[in-house]
Amino acid sequence: MSAPIVETVEWRSSNYDMIIDVRSPSEFLDDHIPGAVNMPVLSDSERDTVGTMYKKKSSYDARKYGAVLVARNIANHLEKKLQIMTSGFTPLIHCWRGGQRSKAFAQICSEIGWRSYLLKGGYKAYRRAVLQGLEKISGDLKLIVIAGRTGSGKTDILRELMLEGAQVVDLEGLAVHRGSLLGAMVNSAQPNQRLFESNLYATLMGFNKNKPIYIESESSRIGNIQIPSAIWRQVTSAQMISINTPSHARAVYLLSEYKHLMADSSALENLIAGMSQRYGYARTDEWRSLIKSGDWQELAEQLLKTHYDPAYDKSLRRHDRRLLMEINQYNCGTKNFKKTATSILGATCSEP
Repeated sequence: MSAPIVETVEWRSSNYDMIIDVRSPSEFLDDHIPGAVNMPVLSDSERDTVGTMYKKKSSYDARKYGAVLVARNIANHLEKKLQIMTSGFTPLIHCWRGGQRSKAFAQICSEIGWRSYLLKGGYKAYRRAVLQGLEKISGDLKLIVIAGRTGSGKTDILRELMLEGAQVVDLEGLAVHRGSLLGAMVNSAQPNQRLFESNLYATLMGFNKNKPIYIESESSRIGNIQIPSAIWRQVTSAQMISINTPSHARAVYLLSEYKHLMADSSALENLIAGMSQRYGYARTDEWRSLIKSGDWQELAEQLLKTHYDPAYDKSLRRHDRRLLMEINQYNCGTKNFKKTATSILGATCSEP
């Protein structure tokens, strides 16, 4: 019988049938390699129990009990998640830093006959590769920033560009947040910073760096997420396409996108209350009156004119971007988004 095959490898993103992350669910939730499958050899509560036993009883008893749990959990994964795998299955397996958790899993997989790979250094090595990669790749990006005042439908325009086969970084999608103070996605939590960076890096690595990459004009922070500094530096100096849309049309669009704020206006009312010192009580009282009367269109137009447009214009002036072109978009309908995307591609792509 041939010897089991377990090979230790440096991080690379391809050539494996599956990436198996054997860390606990909470470790996996914090960050993981995009596409990885979580098959914990110890649950969060089991890790706590073994750790407590190690401190209060003995390292021997902790290792012995931990081995029981690890063996039981690995068997469960083999019986359920890995049951359908054929003899040619080649997994990459890792834990926090390439220690006992991943080695135990890989050894059993190799005994089955699967050619198994251990990630040298585990998750910590992968994390270093992401941080170094974001720094290194940033200078190679041909970014084109899609700019436009709040409510111009920039995310929808990026979506149309993507449908046309263009390379798009959807920062709001990756951050699970619309970017504004009221931009939290309904029933969706933001990822942790590390997971955002992992997904951003994976997205950028999948692009052809000789072709344009379209990205929305954002601030350096999207909700709780901070755009990595190396990438942000490139965003602030990239070429820019400005989308000009009338305020009335933008207000209509925003009302369609933020219906949840009309159903429950408490967050909006809290935001307006915080604006009192800046804009005065007379104006904020008027805005509260518009909420009470349900005059959402007028409220949206006033907020755009008084608050959002000046803030957006000020943020653009802080950056050293060259204006590539301006596009007049008369409303925020799907037809106009498609037309805008076509104009962008026509002006920025040398290939048909």
